[in-house]
Amino acid sequence: MAHLNYEEGKKVVFRGFVLLGIVTLLEVMVALVGKGYIIHGFHLPRFIMYSLMIGMSLYKAYFIIFEFMHMRYEVPGLVRSVLMPTMLLIWAIIAFFYEGNTWYHWRKNVNDRPILELSGGVSNSNNTHHESGSHDGKEMQQETPANLPVDSNAVEKHH
Repeated sequence: MAHLNYEEGKKVVFRGFVLLGIVTLLEVMVALVGKGYIIHGFHLPRFIMYSLMIGMSLYKAYFIIFEFMHMRYEVPGLVRSVLMPTMLLIWAIIAFFYEGNTWYHWRKNVNDRPILELSGGVSNSNNTHHESGSHDGKEMQQETPANLPVDSNAVEKHH
């Protein structure tokens, strides 16, 4: 942009401003139409709506970087040295979200299992205590590990 005079530079900036404004308005329209706020009863599938919005946001980022940050006018080696780490960062963010989602579902499944199964304890019928009187009228089952000490005095008083 250094080769442009002042008036040509103003025109380039104004065209960029108008282009970014139009793309932003399109993003807002996609969101409003996709959620059913403009055409009642009509909803875009999330995949299509999110893909369009991400695509338009990436286009705006590309335009800002290459036009306003002057990457268009740089040597190709410098452009690659800026874009490659950015692409690796985006890849890392996607990988971390995927790994976090996998860990979340794995952890949720671990928390669903009984404690004795996780600790390696053995559950047998002698150590199972049944209580009635739960709020829904169903019988609750409480498991206790076999290696806990038992107070024999308390057992004799109870019987």
